Amino acid sequence: MQIVTEFPFEVVEEADLRIPLSDGITLSARVWFPQGCGPVPAILEYLPYRKRDGTAARDAGTHPYLAGHGYVCVRVDMRGCGESEGLFEDEYSLQELTDGVEVVNWLSAQDWCSGSVGMMGISWGGFNGLQIAALAPEPLKAVVSLCSTVDRYSDDIHYKGGVMLGENPGWAATALSWFSVPPDPELVGEGWREIWMERLENTPFLAERWVTQQLRDEYWAHGSVCEDYSSIKAAVLSVGGWHDGYRNTIAHLVENLDAPVKGIVGPWNHKYPHIGVPGPQIDFLGEMLSWWDHWLKGIDRGVDDDPTYRVYVMGSVKPEVSFEHRAGRWIGLDQPKGAEEWRWAFGEGIVDTDVTCGQGTGEYFPFGFGPGELPDDQTADDAKSLCFDGEELGADVEVVGAATIALTLSSNQSRAQIAVRLCDLRPDGTSALIAHGFLNLRHREGHDRVVDMPIGAPVEVEVVLDQAAYRIPAGHRLRVAISPSYFPFVWPEDKEVTLSVHKGSVCLPVLNGEGESVAFDPPKGAEQVDFKRYSDRVESKGLGLEGGVWRQEIIGDDGLIENPQTGLKTAQKVHEVFEISEGDPSSARAKFAWERSYGREDWMVHTRSHVALSSCDGAFVVEAKLEAFEGDSHLFDREWRAVIQKV
Repeated sequence: MQIVTEFPFEVVEEADLRIPLSDGITLSARVWFPQGCGPVPAILEYLPYRKRDGTAARDAGTHPYLAGHGYVCVRVDMRGCGESEGLFEDEYSLQELTDGVEVVNWLSAQDWCSGSVGMMGISWGGFNGLQIAALAPEPLKAVVSLCSTVDRYSDDIHYKGGVMLGENPGWAATALSWFSVPPDPELVGEGWREIWMERLENTPFLAERWVTQQLRDEYWAHGSVCEDYSSIKAAVLSVGGWHDGYRNTIAHLVENLDAPVKGIVGPWNHKYPHIGVPGPQIDFLGEMLSWWDHWLKGIDRGVDDDPTYRVYVMGSVKPEVSFEHRAGRWIGLDQPKGAEEWRWAFGEGIVDTDVTCGQGTGEYFPFGFGPGELPDDQTADDAKSLCFDGEELGADVEVVGAATIALTLSSNQSRAQIAVRLCDLRPDGTSALIAHGFLNLRHREGHDRVVDMPIGAPVEVEVVLDQAAYRIPAGHRLRVAISPSYFPFVWPEDKEVTLSVHKGSVCLPVLNGEGESVAFDPPKGAEQVDFKRYSDRVESKGLGLEGGVWRQEIIGDDGLIENPQTGLKTAQKVHEVFEISEGDPSSARAKFAWERSYGREDWMVHTRSHVALSSCDGAFVVEAKLEAFEGDSHLFDREWRAVIQKV
């Protein structure tokens, strides 16, 4: 990436601007001000991940760059996070979004702001950018949302097709860890410990909450912008990556928004496109500047002339669990799918539960903190699935959009689920994952209700796979692989299931000559923070079957580092374990442990957070523990446990 050190405007940073809210709480903002350019638009990034340490590295390359081109960039920690006052309640709570609207309105009224505000963000920041836009504060004119969702139930980290994701409890552990660390005493003063203890004592048990909410009800409808796309008035640039769990949002927004909207999807993981992998990376900051200039300053940068949907069509490669670069080509389309439908019907077959099917799945959203996060060769999982293989292709086929699998099937159990994968069978003998989809078969009439499967009786279902852009070369074959479990990506049913497929078909959206070639400039960014490292990163992943128990173990240890700008030392480590016994899907269990350290010089605090999920007699057992230390002194210890009936 090209590092830029000279900008049109000099940038001055303020580390702790206090933003007052109507209930007396103040939020802490880190702000980059351009000098000598008068009132200019403000760009807000609003999220919980601790601007002082959590996102400091990412912020250094991004916000000064945008500010140097004539924008006030404002990085705000949410209520109860970082140095902001108050207490955290839940992700995307009404309080969070109400606060966000207040922040937008407050920014627009400052004498250094022109009155126009934009919001940017990835993941949580991308979510609440859309959600706050749906509340339509008048000053919010444009949004750049990355790796986000329009439906918090069906397309987030909690449930997929009505089946609970293995990372649902994992995300609860991650959130518990993030919110366990104190504010920086350098900014909040001697009351830091009191603030910290109040936060610890009021920590919500999110693991219980997210496991309890097993159907799509008003809890999940809140914050899901698909409930009313027309409520969004701001112009939206939606961005994502094919190696990220949130790859579907871009197409949904492009297809459904009434407001101005453009989409970009590259080969990246859960990162900004100028730093994400696999490459190629793009000049994403330049793309944002064009978007802001157009919608916040009224400067014509050719945004209207950009194709509605710019997408990287990935080429077929031998599967690897990590890539630095993916071969492919950029094209521009006026819709987020190929214009032609390619259909293929297949026959019948029977498949039984194999609890070890799913070992090659990869992570839900790879973001570079652990080893080997991408899907591996699917051959081993294919052998445990019911597979239907197409004929050898006589010409290249480019899939762009979401494949749909229609099935007539029956089950020997009233509770059942299905995992469907579309794979590229390569001449070298490997099976590469193109896309997958899941369906809780009791949700076949909607995710807001359960209807038992009629034992032995055929039913018709449709499984929509994730969005993809993938070229299958001539000489390759397509495979549809079907299984009744796919652990640990999704949580299994308690009993082994036999699914009988009576007939099926696949519908693929494919390109038929449409699409213009597009190109992006190489990535640029501001100067990075040169962190001092005291210990090396450690990454490991173990996978195996021993004593009838299949076990996957992942360790990601970032080591101890110091930010020379603040003097803060931080360390984080995650340890994940998934286990399941052969022949017993009810034995599925998962444990997630995080450790964090935070301090400067000889002062350090440490936190340990644990979340575990298992099954017992038709119920989920959810457990959590949080510990906090100052030096060697044990300051806080709390445990939670809940038994939640499976719906």
